[in-house]
Amino acid sequence: MEPQLLHGVTESVATVVIHHPAKRNAMTAAMWRSLPPLLDTLAADPDVRALVLTGEGDTFCAGADISTLQDSPAQAQRLAVLAEEALAAFPKPTLAAVRGHCVGGGSQLAAACDLRFAQEGALFGVTPAKLGIVYPASSTRRLSSLVGPATTKYLLFSGELLDTERALRAGLVDEVLPADELGKRVAEFTRILASRSQLTQAAAKEFANGHTDRDAYWAERARDSGDTAEGVAAFLERRQPRFSWTTSG
Repeated sequence: MEPQLLHGVTESVATVVIHHPAKRNAMTAAMWRSLPPLLDTLAADPDVRALVLTGEGDTFCAGADISTLQDSPAQAQRLAVLAEEALAAFPKPTLAAVRGHCVGGGSQLAAACDLRFAQEGALFGVTPAKLGIVYPASSTRRLSSLVGPATTKYLLFSGELLDTERALRAGLVDEVLPADELGKRVAEFTRILASRSQLTQAAAKEFANGHTDRDAYWAERARDSGDTAEGVAAFLERRQPRFSWTTSG
């Protein structure tokens, strides 16, 4: 099978799989290029309420396929940034399920997700200093917002890898699970996400990402959506709420 991004939807959760096992799921130019339109399609699907990004087998992503950097490194980096920005802008909750190495472009993609759950023993690194590449400003800012300036400098200056214990302490990872529990926990947590109000999630994502000037907009959406009334009624009636507002609407 050619290197590609595989995807499917189960129980309102879309899963995108980075598939390039011959090179530890390194991202080719074609794979970078295909991610934004794939995300557009999934964002427009009303059946999708959350998204999981993961890698084929025991590796998340070893970064960019270095062979794609030889002819036009600037072009390859531009494609990576566009893919990263599309993932960060996805309007529904996103979660990276990380096994094995999450390095370079892999960490770039993981950092663009809202949450990161990792298998024990996973390794994280941002390695442009090993190649003489200038890491993009937008990617550096996103990394720094997760782990702080000091850890960002440690990663970018050295290219060294963080184990899951240090990644968890730094805020790069939200949960660390044993190998036999990661898949179960990701499925359980994304089912929770899919059951919650997309209105709440979309507003929270926008605010948490620094766009804090649309309180009036979201207050109006809340009034019009009926989600608040439904949530309160469901709580009083001791039943599961049936939220109707959708980012796909």
